[in-house]
Amino acid sequence: MTAQGSPEPPSEDLSRLAVLHGVATSYSPSPDRTVAASATAVTLALAALGIDTGTPETSRAALAARERELSERLLPPTVVLWSGGTSPALTALPDGTRLRIETEQGETRTSAEQLPPGVHRLTATAPDGRTAETHLVVAPPRLPTPTARSYGLLVQLYSLLSHRSWGMGDLGDLAELGAWAGRALGAGFVQVNPLHAAVPGTPTDPSPYRPSSRRFPDPVHLRVEDVPEYAYVEDRERLRTLLGRAAELRESVLEKGALIDRDGVWALKREALELIREVELGPGRRAAYVDFLAEQGEALEDHATWYALAEVHGSDWSRWPAALREPRSAETARARGELRDRVDFHSRLAWLTDAQLTDAQLTAREAGMPVGIVHDLAVGVHPEGADAWAQQEYFAAGMSVGAPPDAFNARGQDWGLPPWRPDRLAESGYEPYRRLLRALFRYAGALRIDHVMGLFRLWWVPQGHPPTEGTYVRYDAEAMLAVLVLEASRAGAVVIGEDLGTVEPGVRETLRERGVLGTSVLWFERDWGGDGRPLPPERWRADCLATATTHDLPPTAARLTGEHVELRDRLGLLTRPLQEERAEAANDTGEWLGLLARLGLLDGTSGAHGASEEEAEIQAVHRFLLHTPSRMLGIWLPDTVGDRRPQNLPGTWNQYPNWRLPIADAEGRPVTLEELAGSPRLHALIEVLRPVRPG
Repeated sequence: MTAQGSPEPPSEDLSRLAVLHGVATSYSPSPDRTVAASATAVTLALAALGIDTGTPETSRAALAARERELSERLLPPTVVLWSGGTSPALTALPDGTRLRIETEQGETRTSAEQLPPGVHRLTATAPDGRTAETHLVVAPPRLPTPTARSYGLLVQLYSLLSHRSWGMGDLGDLAELGAWAGRALGAGFVQVNPLHAAVPGTPTDPSPYRPSSRRFPDPVHLRVEDVPEYAYVEDRERLRTLLGRAAELRESVLEKGALIDRDGVWALKREALELIREVELGPGRRAAYVDFLAEQGEALEDHATWYALAEVHGSDWSRWPAALREPRSAETARARGELRDRVDFHSRLAWLTDAQLTDAQLTAREAGMPVGIVHDLAVGVHPEGADAWAQQEYFAAGMSVGAPPDAFNARGQDWGLPPWRPDRLAESGYEPYRRLLRALFRYAGALRIDHVMGLFRLWWVPQGHPPTEGTYVRYDAEAMLAVLVLEASRAGAVVIGEDLGTVEPGVRETLRERGVLGTSVLWFERDWGGDGRPLPPERWRADCLATATTHDLPPTAARLTGEHVELRDRLGLLTRPLQEERAEAANDTGEWLGLLARLGLLDGTSGAHGASEEEAEIQAVHRFLLHTPSRMLGIWLPDTVGDRRPQNLPGTWNQYPNWRLPIADAEGRPVTLEELAGSPRLHALIEVLRPVRPG
């Protein structure tokens, strides 16, 4: 059936124009239902792409111009060629068309055959005199499948405190976790939350999924004492004072029940890093810093300039003096010169953080991990942040990324993240996307891509409108995937797509074809096309990361006991009576426990190693994961000590301390990294996964 999403559907001309620009005029929340996008949503999405549809006349003119452009052009702005294959765009060229290819490696070719992987520049000249210049992305046909099965730990880094961290987990803790998990536990990887640079200010948005920049990491994660120049700071008394205040922050979280105070931690680290910067770099360190500046180029200069300007004008660049809102203006260049000392400070922070991230990955690999650190790529950036300022020509003005209404959220979602413009990406040969991936793969053994469906399409919500009045805008998924496969293959890295929720047909198959692993979470794996019951292990996907839970879901202990329902009830988040929610949750859990029992995964486990019934059930859940064919198995680190609290509770802001909780045991007592290493409960759970441990 068809349901109208608006009393004013797009006109025929507007619909045709939208389709030609990748703007959807309808969407299907379920196979049997189609919802039309409103004319307003379509018009505003086209406007964000630079298409004037304000009147019927301008719509017709834009449609005619687009049709003429598509009929006359020889090639699209970016062409994909999978190594060993052919490109439909190239084979469709008129007979006799001459090619000139300037490869990334500096060669000149006249044929597209046997080109090396890379992003090359192609000029095509047709017999009738028409010419086209385009970017030619040549990528391996797929990423290699991980040869050995492995398991790993999933953790929000800030939540993992040690006796050395300054009130929140840091990169020293990450390196320590990787070394211990690799050597002592036989883990193959550690997956962390996005470590992207945050928008400064008090209070800082604690969500790692709304960063200022995805290109550069956040220096709040630095282990200050591991910076080489720390040892040579002259004002030792001031450093001792800072260390004492850091210890107080740490103890307040570990011993007094305080929440993680990111702003407090950063204030102390920033003061210490200012002291460290006064230490002159040695010749070797200076050369390494200069190399980093040269490698990162204009992108780093823009990033550091934004942070320097934010110190003066505040972190919302839309409120800066008009001339400074443009990164290429003469006024911005002059301000950069006047603030060169602060620009250098923020450039150096990026360098120091990059170095510690690289060291953490090296440590994990040296500990025997085949993958190492799995980093997380957020789906977008904060509209007020550094990337949105520096790359504003690539972002769709007046638009935000979100999700349409569905069975779980009738109002839809608005994530407050400006989307990339697909047309500008294609015209640039996907340069900002390529550089972003290349930066992350510098120190990632694998990359998890949040909402990987965004490589195909994103739900654009016009600012000032509810999410219900949005529409999908399509991206060139083949080009997005080709760039991803190209950069991941260069780095020898694994790619994991977070493909949970509503996924349009064909997306998972396309990702699998290119070697991108999916994500399977136990509680969602049911026979949705059949009886809806829990999916037996042999029917799970092999090409995926399988887990029991994630940072956005209840820990396994809370799921088994039903405490997640009670929490949502206390916060007023339930949409049905408490008894109904309890009954449904109990039935859901009961079906899974019933399957575990039928498979013999609960037999003889209760009481083993002194384990409680709850511990035995958590072990059985992970024993079930072991029985699936999934190539990567993930253990949510809080599950190893019986933590009850989710790190993030979607739908809440101030009602719940999202992104500010330390890992804790079943009683809510914070557990340090050192205590985790000695936890009998953790080791008993890890023992379940011995079959996927080396040796």
